[in-house]
Amino acid sequence: MPSFATTLVWTVAAMLLPLRALGEPPSARTPASGPTHPGPYWAAPHTVTTQGMVTAGGEHVRYSAHAGTLVLHDENNKPTGEMFYVAYFKDGVEATQRPIAFLYNGGPGSSSSLLLMGSFGPLLVITNSDGKAAPYQLVNNENCLLDAADLVFVDAVGTGFSRILGKDAGGVGTPKMFYGVDPDVKSFAQFIERFLSKYGRWNSPKFLIGQSYGAARSAALAYALEEEEMIPLNGIVLMGTSLSFDTNDSQPNLNPGVNLPYALGLPTYAATAWYHKALPQTPENLHAWLDEVQSWAMGPYLAALDAGAMLSQADRERIAATMSRYTGLSASYISNANLRVTAPEFEHELLLAKRKTTSSLDTRFAGPTLDALSEYAEYDSQLGYLTWAYTASVNDYVRKTLRFGGQDEYVFWAPDINNQWDQLHTPPGASGPSYTATNVMTDLADEMSVNPKLKVMVNAGYFDLDTPYYATVYQMRQLPMAQSLQKNIEYRFYQTGHMIYMTPGALPQLHQNIAQFIRDTSACVKPATGGGC
Repeated sequence: MPSFATTLVWTVAAMLLPLRALGEPPSARTPASGPTHPGPYWAAPHTVTTQGMVTAGGEHVRYSAHAGTLVLHDENNKPTGEMFYVAYFKDGVEATQRPIAFLYNGGPGSSSSLLLMGSFGPLLVITNSDGKAAPYQLVNNENCLLDAADLVFVDAVGTGFSRILGKDAGGVGTPKMFYGVDPDVKSFAQFIERFLSKYGRWNSPKFLIGQSYGAARSAALAYALEEEEMIPLNGIVLMGTSLSFDTNDSQPNLNPGVNLPYALGLPTYAATAWYHKALPQTPENLHAWLDEVQSWAMGPYLAALDAGAMLSQADRERIAATMSRYTGLSASYISNANLRVTAPEFEHELLLAKRKTTSSLDTRFAGPTLDALSEYAEYDSQLGYLTWAYTASVNDYVRKTLRFGGQDEYVFWAPDINNQWDQLHTPPGASGPSYTATNVMTDLADEMSVNPKLKVMVNAGYFDLDTPYYATVYQMRQLPMAQSLQKNIEYRFYQTGHMIYMTPGALPQLHQNIAQFIRDTSACVKPATGGGC
């Protein structure tokens, strides 16, 4: 699955109070062993603590920020890797009564910095869509989730300051120990277990907040935490979710005979065409119209695709005409595509007459078409400038404010991890890997079954073609568990893309929804005085 990018200008005011370093910067210490590039590497956990205050949810929250690493070990207690985190703890409250949430991004190969500085951390990066270069402004984040829970932003191994500890660093770590569905889950489970012990948070209400591949990670991680570490969760927050990659609409043409991805992606095509006013007639009510599109996609359209070569010419023409009305693509283009239009083809074709290509991460955005004769979109129009803004800002923040990192390299995005990723996954009850494409639906279903109080919150954007919203709904409705447990799943939809919080007005709404979910699920009532949880 691709990495993630989309962003807009926020008009957020008030500055964060200066932080004061209490610990010795890592750059002033001596590495235990190994070279200093891209290091330094460490043989023991190390942490730098600072203090700060943020105004979030209308509440002035004083907090301690802990930037540090925890070392992972194999079954022989040999170091394999170190995971970097930034944890924010609200001051003056009883820790065991305070919810704690672990947050991470996906990729695989993406650091957590988008969530740290773009959504729920104390500081917010102000960016815009015109590719503006540095300097970037950091402001108080009024939608920081510290009003509802303590926050732990975690970087997967190979991203941020998280590193494999191989022989040159005095460890036994290898890429195969981390770069795959199951080893990734194992590393996060070990990290969380050790984090809870280090900070005495075993009795706190616990939450996972994962974005994109991080959402898939959460499904498998929830099961692993309960089954292997005896750590049950209170809730899971999913954003930009795909639990089964078999339904992905980016390259379904490589899996002929499986037609479901085309039907599940069609409502997002329709929402995109509606936004760009590319339809013969633009409906006034988006939601009612999408309900109509969903019914048609899962009914007549999917049946026509499943008919294959037995579909009559008359039926083919009728389906193409209706699909044209829903998507804004010409009936001839749809017919030439054999009624099966992939997401990259749609992104390239919809606005081709204007020589524009839509983003897959947020299809409301479009950039210049690189090759008008190409069959598909060749780039994402929102990716570059976002990378610039967050790479500069997170490097500046962790070094100057959190006093961590020294001259070490912070890896914002590591595409090589995605290229090495092992998608094979052994689901609960299986003796070995069962899927050639990642599918963690059984993990989530089994965990919701053995932990029937577990609540799941699904957040999805209508204009997300990386993880189409209707594909997410379909997967959640197909979880192999008792139907009565479906009541433990709640849905929130936004007129945004993959990065829900990047849209003006969406971040406050997302914050409010997640904060309330945490309070409801942990029985944590927000006090009027700002004390307590």
